[in-house]
Amino acid sequence: MFKRILIGSSVLILASCGGSGGGNVVTPPPVSTNQAPVVGAANADQNGQVGFDFNYDASQGNTTFSDADGDALTISVTFNPTNVGLSANGATITGKPSRLTDVTVTVTANDGNGGTATDTFVIAVGVDQNTVLAKFGGNIDLTNLPSYDNPTIPSYITKLNDNGNPVTDAGAILGRVLFYDTALSIDDTVSCSTCHIQAQGFSDIDVLSGGVLGGETRRHSMRLINTQYANEINFFWDERALSHEDQETMPMQDFNEHGFSGTNGRPNLDDLITKLEALEYYQELFRFVFLDTNITEERLQIALAQFTKSIVSFDAKYDTGRAQVSSDTASFPNFTAAENAGKDLFFTPPPRGGAGCFRCHGAPEFDITPNMNGHNGIVAEAADPTLSDFTNTRAPTLRDLVKPDGSPNGQMMHNGSKTTFREVIDHYNNIPVPAAEPARTNFLNTIDLRLLMRSATPPGLNLSDAEKDQLEAFLRTLTGANVYTDPKWSNPF
Repeated sequence: MFKRILIGSSVLILASCGGSGGGNVVTPPPVSTNQAPVVGAANADQNGQVGFDFNYDASQGNTTFSDADGDALTISVTFNPTNVGLSANGATITGKPSRLTDVTVTVTANDGNGGTATDTFVIAVGVDQNTVLAKFGGNIDLTNLPSYDNPTIPSYITKLNDNGNPVTDAGAILGRVLFYDTALSIDDTVSCSTCHIQAQGFSDIDVLSGGVLGGETRRHSMRLINTQYANEINFFWDERALSHEDQETMPMQDFNEHGFSGTNGRPNLDDLITKLEALEYYQELFRFVFLDTNITEERLQIALAQFTKSIVSFDAKYDTGRAQVSSDTASFPNFTAAENAGKDLFFTPPPRGGAGCFRCHGAPEFDITPNMNGHNGIVAEAADPTLSDFTNTRAPTLRDLVKPDGSPNGQMMHNGSKTTFREVIDHYNNIPVPAAEPARTNFLNTIDLRLLMRSATPPGLNLSDAEKDQLEAFLRTLTGANVYTDPKWSNPF
């Protein structure tokens, strides 16, 4: 007789003959044991470059792993800490590395029977910057960028107008080069920095800034301070640019500024792009930021906006004091009596004896409020004071009106008509209204209503000379120091 006994996955068959107890025992075959794959030829570390195609077979033609059982191996790839634009299809790694870093790659072979083996190597992502280094020397090194994307911002600054274009170190460094490059003008004489000088709080000491071929700006250049943290999101004195990005290429296309207007025989923006494409350092910089060398108006706007957004000034005496108290109306422990008195005047409305400056220049950024609905009483054009311009409804922040040494960062107002704090304060203390018609009616119909107070004609604030001194003392506390000297905002050429 036969007896079947199941042992594991094997069947043992016992045969017996008669009842004498004799017979032969059949020995089962040995149970087979799966052998896991092993690393046959480990991958060497690899090199990639930002913006350049990367293609690598991590199986090395099916030699990275071997399997003694001849099992078909399935290969998978993981990246740590991130793939930086790389992806894997089986063992093949492709893509364009998006930034400088070391990527640890783990390749795993699975034989389908529970056996695995792994191999690990590193892709070191570098950058092509031979021309950049030759052009800028030690001023720009794409492997060691300044920090633009993580500024120290006080907790009481709550606005962030990045327009979906946050500051990055790479984008800002490209923007910095564009900002200072005179190649962005038709005659290679004018850059953004011509009108926005770091030593002047990124404004201009001249009333009207010089442009190409003797051209001049129509209005005084605004300071580019803390623009990303402002209440107002529109740009230019008349707010014609609806975003930071929109603003960036308008001066390039202005006939008098950079000259690429496309009018009166002048080249246009496409000609500027062609000009920049011929400069090798822009090929390297645009590839570093955008992963290819294409230059477009949108990319010019993105990069320039990231640089100008990065310009911040939050190290003023005001900031030191504000960090120690719960509100702007509290007494600042680091202020003098005059500075605290001036602060009270700033934040107290005229009906209660103050100047009410905060109604248009809200703390803690002190830029113009977005609901400005008219001019500020200064309407004369800069080039011709006999002409009126009622469209100026924006203003820069009141921060850094003067340098750390107290000297002015150029003239104030759109026409540069005020050169001192006292002149500005005197203007608001008694706003002059034209006497003749129709100038008088036009003036009153277009002035910001907050300046009218409760009268058809703006009354004086009735500040005493002592109060004017106090208000000026407070305004001087809004000046920082670092923005004037930090090399990350300086000319790299």
